[in-house]
Amino acid sequence: MAAVAPIEQGGSIARLWRNKEARSVIVQIVTMAVVFALVGIGLHNVAANLEAIGKEFSFDFLTAPAAYDLTFSPFIDYNSRETHLVAAAVGILNTLLVAVCGIAFATVLGFTMGVLRLSSNWLVSRMVYVFIEFTRNVPVLLHILLVHGIVVTTLPAPRKAIGVGDTMFLSNRGFYVPAPVLEDGAGAVGVVLLIAIIAAIVFRRWAKRVQDETGKIYPVFWICAAMIVGATAVAFLAMGAPMSWDVPELKGFNFRGGMALKPEFLALWLALSYYTACFIAEIVRAGILAVSHGQTEASRALGLRANRTLQLVILPQALRIIVPPLVSQYLNLTKNSSLAIAIGYMDVVATIGGISLMQTGKEVETMIIVLGVYLVFSLTISAFMNWFNRSIKFKER
Repeated sequence: MAAVAPIEQGGSIARLWRNKEARSVIVQIVTMAVVFALVGIGLHNVAANLEAIGKEFSFDFLTAPAAYDLTFSPFIDYNSRETHLVAAAVGILNTLLVAVCGIAFATVLGFTMGVLRLSSNWLVSRMVYVFIEFTRNVPVLLHILLVHGIVVTTLPAPRKAIGVGDTMFLSNRGFYVPAPVLEDGAGAVGVVLLIAIIAAIVFRRWAKRVQDETGKIYPVFWICAAMIVGATAVAFLAMGAPMSWDVPELKGFNFRGGMALKPEFLALWLALSYYTACFIAEIVRAGILAVSHGQTEASRALGLRANRTLQLVILPQALRIIVPPLVSQYLNLTKNSSLAIAIGYMDVVATIGGISLMQTGKEVETMIIVLGVYLVFSLTISAFMNWFNRSIKFKER
């Protein structure tokens, strides 16, 4: 009996390994164990090396004064007496600003160029094709440096700035526009605006359900626009127009007051936007071509014009093909914003991953913060786009 037990045990292990599901679980467990072991070894080596050179792993430096200025801080009133944590917050918000503005502009420009690539006008189609091919085959860093050089060298000095109605000014120091100054009662207007937006979303869903059930079509866009604009305007006037404008003025060698979009931001935003838009344009073109030509013929047989066919028939079907690869382009734009340090734009890499790193010597801690920021941004974009992709896919009845 003592000799039989090992044979039965070996047979059980062999049967367990031959089971496909069990084998998959075992492989995953072993893989995760190896990964955690390697991570543990790496962390142990880092801790040992830091101890050997007299450093300790901590984030206490975040509460120390940063002692450096930032050229662009539109959301936080920053000065050199603020802490490294505040400087990191400024860098994170600046990165987020470039990512959001870049994604919005690149999407609009990319969809426009993608449609123009399929235009029956030979000249328009060729011009867009040449621009796309040139842009895609040149590194994005060169585009950033090119646009920054154009903005800095070709725009006039502040004393000769290009003015629009004595309220907006464009110079090589940036684009200066009036800044809104909120007064008492502005909060109530904001609440009304939020309620109006929620009501418009609810109405849009109700109108969609009515259209699916009865076929009746409401002018959703105009009704929603009237709800949002009308309700906000009434609340704004009822509260006594609780907002004024801080208009920029030329004082000395530069403008004071208002809100300034610095040349570094403009260059980074424009370069990343049109560079990413060229990739989006090819995705849009491929998505439109993937829709059966019979859909176009059927819509024309129903009397729809070409623009309405594109809006109501082609693009809704093409979106299901366009959205998945579009996620990668949004992620690329966000991560490419880290090249901002090349032109002096104060993003998270330049602040906490650059100047703060040099001042404190906390290489590991600062890099962990930078990596965590980009990881959160990327996962957030992926989660939102995955939700959007699920919302537009075909619903089986």
